Amino acid sequence: MHHRIVIIGGGSAGIDVAARLRRAGQDDIALIEPSDIHYYQPLWTLVGGGVSSLDHTRRFEGSVMPRGVRWIQDKAVEIEPEQREVTISSGSKLSYDFLVVCPGLEMAWDMVPGLQDAVNTPFASTNYVAELAPKTWELVKKFRGGTALFASPGTPIKCPGAPQKAAYLSADHWQRTGALANIDVVFATGAGGIFGVPEFAKVLSSVIEGYGIDARFSHELVEVDPGKRTALFEITTPEGKSRQSITYNFFHTAPPQRAPGFIRESPLADPTSQFGWVSVDRNTLQHTVYPEVFSLGDVCNAPTSKTGAAIRKEAPVVVTNLLALLAGKDPVARYDGYAACPFTTARGKMLLAEFDYSLTPHPTIPLINTKKERYDMWLLKRFGLPFFYWNFMLKGLG
Repeated sequence: MHHRIVIIGGGSAGIDVAARLRRAGQDDIALIEPSDIHYYQPLWTLVGGGVSSLDHTRRFEGSVMPRGVRWIQDKAVEIEPEQREVTISSGSKLSYDFLVVCPGLEMAWDMVPGLQDAVNTPFASTNYVAELAPKTWELVKKFRGGTALFASPGTPIKCPGAPQKAAYLSADHWQRTGALANIDVVFATGAGGIFGVPEFAKVLSSVIEGYGIDARFSHELVEVDPGKRTALFEITTPEGKSRQSITYNFFHTAPPQRAPGFIRESPLADPTSQFGWVSVDRNTLQHTVYPEVFSLGDVCNAPTSKTGAAIRKEAPVVVTNLLALLAGKDPVARYDGYAACPFTTARGKMLLAEFDYSLTPHPTIPLINTKKERYDMWLLKRFGLPFFYWNFMLKGLG
């Protein structure tokens, strides 16, 4: 099987790119995606916060697949860029002229011993797995006292603000129901601070103070004992490293994440990264070794946050540059690292953090100060962004 363009991944990035290519007149596109269901993952935070339902986050994959794109409902298992071939789990091979790699990432549970076993107990959960986000809300509703631990790795993960959002929405519920006075909320992260952009970090620090959250930075989760309900952290300070155990009664985690195995084991992977991200030019999103390969979304090593907002800006760059190569021209479109993180700090409040590679604010909404908590931004998160996603972005119009 040969196609002019092969896309690996039918998530936000793959569907957006495929739709844009079809709108540009490309008619020989194959998209490899094994799943029947397409999720709008940013709403999982609100599912875990009791504001939305899981049904509102999913649709059948076939309903979002652009017309004219050949959907290969199988899993990619090997990429051979020298031969320009992709092998799928059935054993078949697809050859290509151009390849777009955007399969998303995988939860690396094995990197923290005991972590997956912990979320299978009645005391822990995560909003990073669709089926477990409703469990988060059930645990939050029932929790009336003790230590509520929220943990986040300092390594790259999709939507790195999501673990904070889980803590804020939970604390907001406990505050509204009068339980917060009996709960010690601990937010432990491997990152060195609450956020990398000072203007937004100042607002988030105020949110943490308002809820009385015990924020612990440079705390990397290294092991969990589900039976004893303890989480072991490695703490990095200027004096060196040490370890500390925290006993929890409620535990929400963001597991470490990495590129899928077939990416990590391929020549496309960045050899300097333990997570196997695809190596790309940070501006053109073209592979650093194989010019006919592009990558975007969570799996590429562009030094920006792994968010849907980043994908919205990356997709047109990839498509423009791929079309340029098809026309025998050089890729000239450039991605500036734009990303956005909508921080839901309470029910009815949201801070929209927009920034680029320079880690300076990059606001895109005119006449509105999005650098503070706002009710209209909450409405954007709850209703506006999902509507935009399903009706515009996935149709190559965003």
